[in-house]
Amino acid sequence: MLTWHCNLLQDRELRPEEMDELREAFKEFDKDKDGFIGCKDLGNCMRTMGYMPTEMELIELSQQINMNLGGHVDFEDFVELMGPKLLAETADMIGVKELRDAFKEFDTNGDGQISTAELREAMKKLLGQQVGHRDLEDILRDIDLNGDGHVDFEVEMSLRMMKFYQNR
Repeated sequence: MLTWHCNLLQDRELRPEEMDELREAFKEFDKDKDGFIGCKDLGNCMRTMGYMPTEMELIELSQQINMNLGGHVDFEDFVELMGPKLLAETADMIGVKELRDAFKEFDTNGDGQISTAELREAMKKLLGQQVGHRDLEDILRDIDLNGDGHVDFEVEMSLRMMKFYQNR
């Protein structure tokens, strides 16, 4: 069974921009501006936010809303329902600082890119032995998302974020 109760202190609270995103989505589906979203509109609202709830999730959610919330959701209930999804979505992104720090370790000349030579040296340090040319090319192909032969932190993070949002 799905747990829809929000524990906003899972690791952190929703940031102001996340609350703004929820508020905007809520307003868009509060068609009569009465401060409530109907249970049917909630599924559409979730989809516009990029979530693809299954039919079973929508049935369970609908039953919970009808039993506990009188068939409609106010903004507070909406945050309780959607907050955990937003927190779960961003949980993987919290490590961006750590990724940037690791990237800087590989980017020995500080030009914002990891070249094949820098990758070779980093792999040698990590593994304690030289990595073969073909293996190195395979590694680079996996992490060089824009195919320019270098790993650029900003480009790679942007492309990964686009893929993440396309797949959710």
